[in-house]
Amino acid sequence: MSQQNIISPCISVCKTDPISGFCYGCARSSDDKKAWKDENTTNEWKLKNIDLLRSRLSGWHLKAFDESYKSKQESGLSLIKKKLLESRNN
Repeated sequence: MSQQNIISPCISVCKTDPISGFCYGCARSSDDKKAWKDENTTNEWKLKNIDLLRSRLSGWHLKAFDESYKSKQESGLSLIKKKLLESRNN
């Protein structure tokens, strides 16, 4: 059985809110980030964690996360990294 590679939800907006402890970009906590880096973390946990992260977001923030994460899944680049590359190439 091959393990599907679940892409990290990091969308390159890496700042932590001092009150909630969640990242402004992906809504992960420090514990979430550690689990994502652990090679023993299962894909099942990762998929459930993405659902949890999405539940922490709402409105435009959720829409921005979803669009950037989709871009990362499809092209390997979050929207912020795509825009940075485009600005360097112009």
